[in-house]
Amino acid sequence: MRSFGVQATISNCSNNYGPYQHVEKFIPRQITNVIRGIRPKLYGAGLNVRDWIHADDHSSAVLTILDKGRIGETYLIGADGEKDNKAVIELILTQMGRDADAYDHVTDRAGHDLRYAIDSTKLREELGWLPRYQDFEAGLAATIDWYRANEAWWAPAKDATEAFYASKGQ
Repeated sequence: MRSFGVQATISNCSNNYGPYQHVEKFIPRQITNVIRGIRPKLYGAGLNVRDWIHADDHSSAVLTILDKGRIGETYLIGADGEKDNKAVIELILTQMGRDADAYDHVTDRAGHDLRYAIDSTKLREELGWLPRYQDFEAGLAATIDWYRANEAWWAPAKDATEAFYASKGQ
């Protein structure tokens, strides 16, 4: 910014979930597997923690930063939605009317990060932003409803993604 006089802010965000997310990502992959009657798969013990934020909240935070943020500042965007992958997959299953343990454990990915965390205090206190989806369970339920209602949108990508994973033995 100093070298070329660029007027910018920087934002870093936690893990997103919500409508239109590609089916290769953790939450939509599990939801679409359950819709298709496929048992979800959980890497390792599922203790990897992510700070989940609804995509609508991410977008509203970026707009707030553009509108109110100070040039040259960095803002961290999060919704205090820390959950481990085991809890998320079990919540997906129960919200979709399945047993919480109706998933299979698979070998963990090499180098799989244990925790991603975001402290969005600066964004909240300086710019007055708050996430709309403060209840992860409600946001997840809305996301499940969206994937149920929009199979025509995600099915082609799901078929291609699963074929790719199968070709790699995953």
